[in-house]
Amino acid sequence: MRKLLSLFLIVLVVSLSGCIGSMNTGGTGKETVTVTDALGRTVEVPAKVTKVVAAGPGALRLIVYLNASDMVVGVEDFEKRYNFGRPYIIAHPELKELPSIGPGGPGKLPDVEALINLKPDVIFLTYVDVKTADDIQEKTGIPVVVLSYGELATFDDEELFKSLELAGRILGKEERAKEVINFIKSVQDDLSKRTEGVEPKKVYVGGIGYKGAHGIESTEGKYPPFVAVRADNVADELGKGHHSIDKEKLLEWQPDYIFIDEGGLKLLLDDYRKNPDFYSSLKAIKNGNVYGLLPFNFYTTNIGTALADAYYIGKVLYPERFSDVDPAEKADEIYTFLVGKPAYREMAEQFGGFGKIDLENGTVKYSLPTSP
Repeated sequence: MRKLLSLFLIVLVVSLSGCIGSMNTGGTGKETVTVTDALGRTVEVPAKVTKVVAAGPGALRLIVYLNASDMVVGVEDFEKRYNFGRPYIIAHPELKELPSIGPGGPGKLPDVEALINLKPDVIFLTYVDVKTADDIQEKTGIPVVVLSYGELATFDDEELFKSLELAGRILGKEERAKEVINFIKSVQDDLSKRTEGVEPKKVYVGGIGYKGAHGIESTEGKYPPFVAVRADNVADELGKGHHSIDKEKLLEWQPDYIFIDEGGLKLLLDDYRKNPDFYSSLKAIKNGNVYGLLPFNFYTTNIGTALADAYYIGKVLYPERFSDVDPAEKADEIYTFLVGKPAYREMAEQFGGFGKIDLENGTVKYSLPTSP
């Protein structure tokens, strides 16, 4: 009877583990685990992974969040060419010295020969379809696992959290994945509590990056940092996501506060010098209520920067609710947790940092590429 009970328990455990992946021994004699990736593909990966590559927008960022940058054996040229604006690269410059796995950038696939030469245990990809993932896996003979950020430009998405859990499991970083997810949720919970019951302020954000840098016409409905602090985004009437508006629409809206994504600040300053009358017709600008935000849409969402921006916006709109918050210190607290080091100073040097925007005399060291 006891033997039968033991056998039943073993069968039960194996059945349950099959829901999230099962241990196998492949033809090579090595133990493998079966996982289901973000596209619903079933992939057999080594039970113990020590070498990986991550290609596609944001893929490498998730590996860094999981404290697994030491497992990365190659990076895209994009990570080497644009070594600014993304805290995971600022905090880990050593990644830029790794061998190339291809050009990188939106829509550009990794180099198959480079992948074969580097022999990673697993290839993590983002923003590819099933056929592309299967093709790369077949040509390289290396397991390809697709991760997802979910909806673009959000930092509170179950697909993102599932991808962190999946990558964490493959990399042996399950606990770290839980910590990252809980951290992101705890920050949003703090922002929500701080702004509970506030009278929403009428706001607009311009200069939003979308497949490159844009000027003041580039905005976003349901802009996540505004949502996090309950601000009244005038662009919400256009629907969720990125929008390019006519300037006349901004004159019609007349928000009380304008925030500028500093990734597009250079384009905006150039436009200001050509069209000063337009800008001087905006109430927010006449009242000096124009503020800079760090760009977070650069090779998909830099989640830490988006969270840091939300704290700064909260501090501007509801200073009494954020009286204990120093936005720069809060940014570094977030960066240190997610990527292992503070990165605000470098980000501020590159783009301007948190503060009022001086349209007359403003200068910019870096701008996001207009065609990455």
